[in-house]
Amino acid sequence: MDGLTLVLVVAAAFAGGAVVARFARGGDDSRGLDVAVERMVALADQRLGAHSQAASGELAATKGLIDGQLGQVRSELDRVVTLVCELEAGRERAYGALSTQIAAASQRTAELADTTASLRQALSSTKARGQLGERMAGDVLRLAGFLEGVNYVRQRAVAGGGIPDYAFFLPGGREVRMDVKFPLDNYLRHLSADDEAETARFRKAFLADVRHRVAELGRREYRDPDATVDCVLLFIPNEQLFAFVQEHDPTLLDGALRRKVVCCSPLTLFAVLAVIRQAVESFALARTSDEILSLLAAFASQWDRFVDQLDTVGGHLERTQNAYETLTTTRRRQLERQLQKLDDLRVARDLPVTEAQPDPRVVPDRAEPDLRSG
Repeated sequence: MDGLTLVLVVAAAFAGGAVVARFARGGDDSRGLDVAVERMVALADQRLGAHSQAASGELAATKGLIDGQLGQVRSELDRVVTLVCELEAGRERAYGALSTQIAAASQRTAELADTTASLRQALSSTKARGQLGERMAGDVLRLAGFLEGVNYVRQRAVAGGGIPDYAFFLPGGREVRMDVKFPLDNYLRHLSADDEAETARFRKAFLADVRHRVAELGRREYRDPDATVDCVLLFIPNEQLFAFVQEHDPTLLDGALRRKVVCCSPLTLFAVLAVIRQAVESFALARTSDEILSLLAAFASQWDRFVDQLDTVGGHLERTQNAYETLTTTRRRQLERQLQKLDDLRVARDLPVTEAQPDPRVVPDRAEPDLRSG
């Protein structure tokens, strides 16, 4: 109990006691009792005022503290409301973008389903499947840098009666022949089967079709000992198909190799074409090297002849040089010695020098050398 309550209780008890005593005693003591009561009441009022003033101060301070806390709470609430509004706006934007993406994905899925259905319907035709294989093989050939008429020919009948789809040129006039028609009917049925039993049945039928196709190519006269290599290429127009065959019948490819049939996916066909191209280029380089060596042999033969003729001409020049040196030395000195004796004889006999008269019928083209000089 606080001090204010205690004062009030004491004052009330005292006042009650005074009233009781007044009625019990009566007389003169009542006035003194009234004075005492009044003092007690005044003291109680004073104490009550002081406690009221102190309580008002504490109440004001508490109110100020509460108001400050409420301001902070209100500020935090405003921040929370702003954040919630921003999150809601971001959620609405994200939801809108997600809805747009879902709609676009649904549209693309529907388009893909339509395209798949159209492709499946198109591939149900044997001719269409052949065209698909030719298109895929043509893309691989273009990627490998092969040109029709330069590196290969298409749909050309062979001596055995067959018509391979492609024939690739090899060195020495040989060829590698390839067929692109591949059985896909049961594979498509396998993909669209509704239960496991149908899936297994169509898978088994598809693998049997592939084995039958390999056996058919192994029996065809696509291999000619005089014109082709001892194998035939079977093009599988899809890597998934190639992996499917390897996964569900690993012995099929080995059996094809025993029948001289090489199964090629687009990637392995690219590798085979790279080997063929390298072989052709190596053969062309070897042939060019042989031609260069033949030309070098012919050049060596002509060089030997040139050296022989050059030595002969050199010998002639050497003999001519020796003869010329003999004329300009020994023969010249002998002639000059004879001329000197003649001149001495003329002087001894005191004969005059007679100048020779030129023949008017002869036109000199050069000055004759003076054999007596030098």
